[in-house]
Amino acid sequence: MVFSTRQGRFHALRDIDLDIAKGEFVTLIGHSGCGKSTLLNLIAGLLRPTGGGLLCDGREIAGPGPERAVVFQNHSLLPWLTCFDNVLLAVESVFGGREFKPRLMARAEEALHLVGMGHAMFKRPHEISGGMKQRVGIARALAMEPKVLLMDEPFGALDALTRAHLQDELLKIVAATHSTVVMVTHDVDEAVLLSDRIVMMTNGPAATIGEVLPVELARPRDRVALAEDPVYVHARKAVIDFLYTRHRHNEAKAA
Repeated sequence: MVFSTRQGRFHALRDIDLDIAKGEFVTLIGHSGCGKSTLLNLIAGLLRPTGGGLLCDGREIAGPGPERAVVFQNHSLLPWLTCFDNVLLAVESVFGGREFKPRLMARAEEALHLVGMGHAMFKRPHEISGGMKQRVGIARALAMEPKVLLMDEPFGALDALTRAHLQDELLKIVAATHSTVVMVTHDVDEAVLLSDRIVMMTNGPAATIGEVLPVELARPRDRVALAEDPVYVHARKAVIDFLYTRHRHNEAKAA
């Protein structure tokens, strides 16, 4: 993936080869500037590749589509609409042409209950906390019934306790919906807790996939029980070793 800038051409990504299975939870992790969000935006269809191509369920990704829903770090809720109406707007954009209003409203309500926001569905964004806004953002994405849920550091702006609580809730939601998830994160513990595989990116420019780590932990997962689990500890150490030891050593040799 190459960007044209005033300073010239910037080579953001190279030689990306990644298959993601249906129902799999994959995280992209790496240092700032390694192209994690660029890769996510390519999957979302928000960027067009300058070489190669991307497929979703056998069809080429040529732009944004409802089969790939995105949850950003900024919840992006419309402030003049209630939580319910924010979700309903997304539901209508996908199903409005073939379903009646009562079914559309039921879809929005079901999604809000799924993320634990049924009690606040008629509140507006300024009336709820940051964590609750992110729940609504997730509900909006899930209500579209996407084939792939794309998440760009959705909990990055939240405090540690709220982030941990939403990670636990996301585990339950994914277990209930069997969603395919691709998530960008900087948080090693978050990656190990949530993932089936962790894709570790090399530093940019011209970043690529340095290593893919399977996380062989049974589900459902409990963060307290995992704290001393040898598989969890090994996976966490492997990611830290890649990011802060081997990768930096390789960069130093290259310099």
